[in-house]
Amino acid sequence: MAWIVLVISGALEAVWATALSQSAGFSKLWPSVTFGVAVVLSMLGLGYAMRTLPVGTAYAIWVGIGASLTVGYAMVTGAEPVSLARILLILGIVACVVGLKLVH
Repeated sequence: MAWIVLVISGALEAVWATALSQSAGFSKLWPSVTFGVAVVLSMLGLGYAMRTLPVGTAYAIWVGIGASLTVGYAMVTGAEPVSLARILLILGIVACVVGLKLVH
């Protein structure tokens, strides 16, 4: 169960990071609200997962999922440039996250 919660929390990290960017310094209501809800849920999930998973593993996976999804979303929406090198590097992060799960 901790792994499932951790993956969802990692995805919520991408949600709050994107919402934070779109909030324009918390001057836009709905992105700011989305940020607040997502960051609280993401942290609660991370904390729950850390009850049974080692802190280093849980944190690395949480950050890896969040960073990968955030960059992937930004590339899909055109907010960040797409290049083969960027895609390969993001896939490298994903591979490392999967590797941490496999060696746990």
